[in-house]
Amino acid sequence: MKKSLILMLPLVFLIVFSGCSSTETVKSVKKKEPVTLKIAWWGEQPRHDSTEKVIKLFEKNNPNIKIEYEYSNWDDYWKRLAPLAAANQLPDIVQMDMLYLKSYSDNDLLENLTPYIKDKIIDTKSIDNKILSGGMIGNQLFGFPLGINAPVVIMDKNLVSKAGVPIPKENWTWRDFENVVSEIHKGGNIYGFNGMESTEVFFSYYLHTKGKNIYNTEGTSLGYNNDQLFIDYFDMQLRLLSQGALPSVNVMEQINSIEDEPLVNHQAAMTFNHSNQYYSYTQAAKRPLEILPPPGPGQDIGLMVKPSQLFSITKGSKHKKEAARFINFFINNIEANKMMKGERGVSVSSKVASEVKKELPEDQRKIFDYVMKIERSNNHIETAYPLGATEVVKTLQDISNQILFKKITPAEGAEKFRTQANNILSKNKKDS
Repeated sequence: MKKSLILMLPLVFLIVFSGCSSTETVKSVKKKEPVTLKIAWWGEQPRHDSTEKVIKLFEKNNPNIKIEYEYSNWDDYWKRLAPLAAANQLPDIVQMDMLYLKSYSDNDLLENLTPYIKDKIIDTKSIDNKILSGGMIGNQLFGFPLGINAPVVIMDKNLVSKAGVPIPKENWTWRDFENVVSEIHKGGNIYGFNGMESTEVFFSYYLHTKGKNIYNTEGTSLGYNNDQLFIDYFDMQLRLLSQGALPSVNVMEQINSIEDEPLVNHQAAMTFNHSNQYYSYTQAAKRPLEILPPPGPGQDIGLMVKPSQLFSITKGSKHKKEAARFINFFINNIEANKMMKGERGVSVSSKVASEVKKELPEDQRKIFDYVMKIERSNNHIETAYPLGATEVVKTLQDISNQILFKKITPAEGAEKFRTQANNILSKNKKDS
């Protein structure tokens, strides 16, 4: 059940003085002040369940702190957070995403977490600075990564085999991908793939394999100049859609939760997602699933880790130290992370990740191995997206729908996206 975010007045310290004389030292004993922290996050049911367990464990270890929480799905979460931000009534801790981090920090809504690391309230001894950089804006840490993940293809091997199609190899190409998806559909009378959603995630990975980025370094324009990349990407989808090998936009728009996904319901053999979603997919599907790197060539540069989500302490919080203690518990407590089972990504603490991995079943350990291998082989990590990125993503999704509904061609879409995206991002240019 969702907890209401009810404001509570802080209670006054109870100070007990011992009796004293002129020769006695005054002794005082402070009882820890009762504190209520408010936390909000988004996710699917497995995340809600495990986070509630972690909260109860934290409260047990910190009896003076009570936590009230609220959760929802992705879309509803941001719709609810915006008016709270406008009214300066944000919870003490909010789950943050790379898409929104810069916007919320630039609006002075988030606390810089670096001082809490320096004061050792948050222990980062077993966390690589590279991972922490994923939550930084400039030289300030506004979001603490809760886990790391990487792009992955989640696959039902049995559905692939039943369709009479060989299991793809790890070094498969985009041409292999198209052939496999097409053949699965023909042989199994199902979708070969779940659909290439979310558009910005899949397209961003596609660009990475080509050595390009969706945004330039300054965040003032798109990061690629050759629109043929955009055209080729959508041409591939159109070919698969025309065969019925991918679900239509209409079908994808009916998906409201992971339980509705075609892969979960034996209607598709594969899906593209972030690695931390593997746990939720297996829970929803109630059967073993396999993982595979997304297609290449260019997987060596295309595959990089990113913070799965971040926790941010809000500027208006009256209990920032206690909030920092909760974040420290969330990332460093081994028992808490065992409860989460990697649903929020591979633990950012190498010490914790090693301990959690030992107790995971074999099919979940492979996700840890997969992400750790990528983290070791690629020194890059995705960082916060520029201001205007939310508008760019919406623009890309709208244009994608127009292309897939065949209202415009990929070439027209490429030109339209470049014009509109660059117009949005150009606002980030500093006055000369």
